[in-house]
Amino acid sequence: MKNNKSKIRIKGALRTYLNVSVYLGIFLAVINLLVYLVDYRAGLIVSCYVLGYFAITMYLYLRNKSVVLNELVSFATEYGQIQRQLLREFELPYALLDDGGRIIWTNKMFEQTLHTEKGYSKPISTIFPDVNVHKLLAQEDEASVAISLETGEYTAKIKKISLKEMAENSDIISPEGYDGYLIAFYLFDETALRIALQENDNQSLAVGMIYLDNYEEALESIEEVRRSLLIALIDRKVNKYIAAVDGICKKLEKDKYLVILRKQAVTQLQSTRFELMDDVKTVNIGNEMAVTVSIGIGLGGLTYSQNYEFARTSVDLALGRGGDQAVVKTPDKISYYGGKSQQVEKSTRVKARVKAHALQEIITAKDSVIIMGHRLADVDSFGAAVGLYRIAKSLDRKAHIVLDQATTSVKPLVDLFVNNEDYEADMIVNSTQALELPTSNAVLVVVDVNKPSITECPELLKLCKSIVVLDHHRQGSETIENATLSYVEAYASSTCEMVSEILQYINDGVKVRSDEADCMYSGIMIDTNNFMSKTGVRTFEAAAYLRRCGADVTRVRKLFRDDAVEYKTKADAVSQAEIYKTDYAISVCKSEDLESPTIVGAQAANELLNIKGIKASFILTEYQGKIYVSARSIDEVNVQVIMERLGGGGHMTIAGCQFEGITVSEGIAKIKGCLDEMLEEGEL
Repeated sequence: MKNNKSKIRIKGALRTYLNVSVYLGIFLAVINLLVYLVDYRAGLIVSCYVLGYFAITMYLYLRNKSVVLNELVSFATEYGQIQRQLLREFELPYALLDDGGRIIWTNKMFEQTLHTEKGYSKPISTIFPDVNVHKLLAQEDEASVAISLETGEYTAKIKKISLKEMAENSDIISPEGYDGYLIAFYLFDETALRIALQENDNQSLAVGMIYLDNYEEALESIEEVRRSLLIALIDRKVNKYIAAVDGICKKLEKDKYLVILRKQAVTQLQSTRFELMDDVKTVNIGNEMAVTVSIGIGLGGLTYSQNYEFARTSVDLALGRGGDQAVVKTPDKISYYGGKSQQVEKSTRVKARVKAHALQEIITAKDSVIIMGHRLADVDSFGAAVGLYRIAKSLDRKAHIVLDQATTSVKPLVDLFVNNEDYEADMIVNSTQALELPTSNAVLVVVDVNKPSITECPELLKLCKSIVVLDHHRQGSETIENATLSYVEAYASSTCEMVSEILQYINDGVKVRSDEADCMYSGIMIDTNNFMSKTGVRTFEAAAYLRRCGADVTRVRKLFRDDAVEYKTKADAVSQAEIYKTDYAISVCKSEDLESPTIVGAQAANELLNIKGIKASFILTEYQGKIYVSARSIDEVNVQVIMERLGGGGHMTIAGCQFEGITVSEGIAKIKGCLDEMLEEGEL
């Protein structure tokens, strides 16, 4: 032990302190030499003193050095033990991990919090499966992650502790190329903070708007003396519903309410899926038509005014999707509830007349008109585009229809105009040609679609300053913004029906040619499945107008006859259909030898609805690297909400979506999973 201590070399301030007496002795010896120069006898006396000083100093130095080293070693040992004890008793849960993520040491609080034993040496992932220390520390030396435990909510802090310096001072580890480290892992209890933040968030303001969808129509369906009673009963239900969640409800107009709620109350209403929508329908005092409501709620905004704007947007979205539903909008998400009722057709054409006059003013003020539908245009899209083309020509404006690919269903109609002397050669252009057309004084009319990403040429939306939207599909989260004129009516059977009405109010009626009338009549016929679904009084009025313009039913029927291959493929898809959960038909349409298999798939989906007991049908068609899903129903199931969950959209009875990067069997599994989930939630 003595040999080991004698080898210890002291440095720094302690060495200076221990050697200061030696330095003073040397200085005293120099003084002694100077004294010899002055007086020999005095020098002898000082020399005796110097010798005695050196003897005593060296004795004390050698003796005290051993004592000091013993004390230092003892202090270091005790200090290390105290440090270890302090860490062991530390109130913060703390653990040390090796560079592989395995626990090598824990303190008592860590063991108590996580119910582990002392000496637990398994990977930290066995306790926290979601914590991957290598992934968290891949970019930075420190990281944090939120963790939920039975005892509360915690934030885990993870930090690298480099061992490179230890390796440099080690006699057994070579520091060259060594980059080892330990990982410090400690937990901060944030349960109280998160409870406080959650409570504060729950108390934040949410703004809501409640609209009665068919207020006027419902009142007209009952006797005048009972109308005030119907209004009173609806008011009572709305106010009672909001008061039950400690909210404030104020009637703004005869059919509009402003609602103020806490965010916690909105969560409560969401959990019951806004049962007010079903409750209001039960009000019946002899009215033939049930009253439906649309609810829009905005929350999570930075200001109260922003929440109000969210609420306005939400209720507009609910009305645009057909009403009888609730929409909750936050800064990063839109949630939909309800939407199981078919929108009531408006008997008045006032809106159509107003929109027609507005459209006329816009086109008259422009030099040219570009008309565009959706990708893989169908008959309704092309028919509506032809109707708009006729409007533009009647107003003496240059017009073009953007069409990249004519599917088998549209090709017979396109052939009516291609190489036809009565029409200009550039009437129909592709996307590449269309991108060269926009000028500062051009208007873009988008028909049969309100989703920018699936238009025939999305780039045109950025190039044209003036945009008009005409569509009959229920609006989704993605819409064409900043449109100069937007005419979206979910109750309309087709866009061709809407355009047919507009034609009657442009210049007191536009003279439509027979080929153009055939196109629009075809659009109505296809979208209503030969007038069997989603038809109203105005649908037949539009068809009658087109018949007067020269549309020929027999000629249209001949245009849409199937060839033998298509008919056999459709029959095969119907025969191979799987009946899922007794109510849903799912099948696959083969795309071999078909020019437009998606059209055949849609027709097969319609055919499956003829099977007794089927509420909805789904046909999957693999085409051009994607899987196209056609969904159809009659009235019992809203296929639009099903397709929206899968990334698509459409109508209550006609909808669709697209899958990429998966197989047909995986697509079927996704549809089944979605149906299971919605059945469990009570959405179907």
